[in-house]
Amino acid sequence: MAQTTPNHTQTVSGWAAHDLSGKITPFVFKRRENGPNDVTIKILYCGICHTDLHHVRNDWGITMYPIVPGHEITGVITKVGSNVKKFKVGDNAGVGCLAASCLECEFCKDSQENYCDKIQFTYNGVFWDGSVTYGGYSTMLVSDHRYVVHVPESLPMDGAAPLLCAGITVFSPMKDNKMLESPGKKLGVVGLGGLGHVAVKFGKAFGLHVTVISTSASKEMEAKQRLGADDFILSTDPKQMQAGRRSLDFILDTVSAHHSLGPTLELLKVNGTLVIVGAPDRPIDLPSFPLIFGTLAIHQVIV
Repeated sequence: MAQTTPNHTQTVSGWAAHDLSGKITPFVFKRRENGPNDVTIKILYCGICHTDLHHVRNDWGITMYPIVPGHEITGVITKVGSNVKKFKVGDNAGVGCLAASCLECEFCKDSQENYCDKIQFTYNGVFWDGSVTYGGYSTMLVSDHRYVVHVPESLPMDGAAPLLCAGITVFSPMKDNKMLESPGKKLGVVGLGGLGHVAVKFGKAFGLHVTVISTSASKEMEAKQRLGADDFILSTDPKQMQAGRRSLDFILDTVSAHHSLGPTLELLKVNGTLVIVGAPDRPIDLPSFPLIFGTLAIHQVIV
């Protein structure tokens, strides 16, 4: 594995972490030339994802330093390869978490590249040429066009950036579980951070009854008045948790810290589903009895 190849001739300015301190400092590095399947993007905005924080501190034990984070990228295309037909110079474009996959397995052929065994990420991955991938905390990016999306002119580029990780991470399980076609269903959102606030917005946009579940009483005003949530449950208050028992059809757990799923599962109706979209660095506590007596399902998704 090499950090660069002879084809990496473009000098780029960015920001990188170099050790476990997680401190990010200016960093100059090389990107590959634009190939026949590539587009080059002048980066205008890049969201800050909690995954970035995990990676710069090596919380998951997989970081390759130096690391340039960032996988919520929006910008303008400045160059297109000869095989690229769906993009042109000047297009607004976005890049999320994925940089490469095998393109041949059952998942790649079914538009589920995120589950490919050979998936590589926008940063802290290893590209097809053996180089280490660097992310969007930088001035420009060269990306295979198959992992690039159009950003509509009507959508502000700064607002679009978080949709490329936080947005798709909460949207996908809602879509897969048919919540987008079930107005009036009751959605619970555990945690009101980056993922949580996007989940609330999606839920309200698709006509769901949204309840925010949080350990912070101070989040109630934000949840209801700013984001339009219908209800709020303080998870540290036993009376509120009991009042909410078996009231929700579907729950998105966005918490990235260690916690027990037991109290949250009690909020689901019989045959309800909880999907974990956070990524705690320690195993989550999962008691069996709420599952047994509620016929509940638990899933976890990537993006």
